[in-house]
Amino acid sequence: MLEDLLSGAWQSVVFGVVGVGLMAAGFVLVDLLTPGKLRELIWIHRNANAGLLLAANQLGIAGIVFTAILTSYSDFAKGLASTVIFGLVGLAIMALAFFVLDLLTPGRLGEVICSDEPHPVARVSAATHFGAALIVCACIA
Repeated sequence: MLEDLLSGAWQSVVFGVVGVGLMAAGFVLVDLLTPGKLRELIWIHRNANAGLLLAANQLGIAGIVFTAILTSYSDFAKGLASTVIFGLVGLAIMALAFFVLDLLTPGRLGEVICSDEPHPVARVSAATHFGAALIVCACIA
């Protein structure tokens, strides 16, 4: 019984580290998609548009990791591998969704997201990121 508890705790730590790593990769992805430095845009300039996009990205990645863990194989290594793979696929799909939305809308999406003035496209872009993540979640389940 104690062995199962310790094994489960260890697996939680490993999945947690992988999840945080994937969320960090999501931060880097949004930083690459938007001009300027994301941490300055959000934490120094308090840019609501960039903050909303990053929040949607982080929630989307967390949703993918959650779904992958919840439906993971009984084998720990396979479950961990599927979490990493689906997390990376999710990041790629989110980036693709950003580029497609950028092609379908006037102007440069990254520049609009970085604008100091709140813009409705930030909500659309955030919904696109989160929607792309939900698609990946459905593929996992």
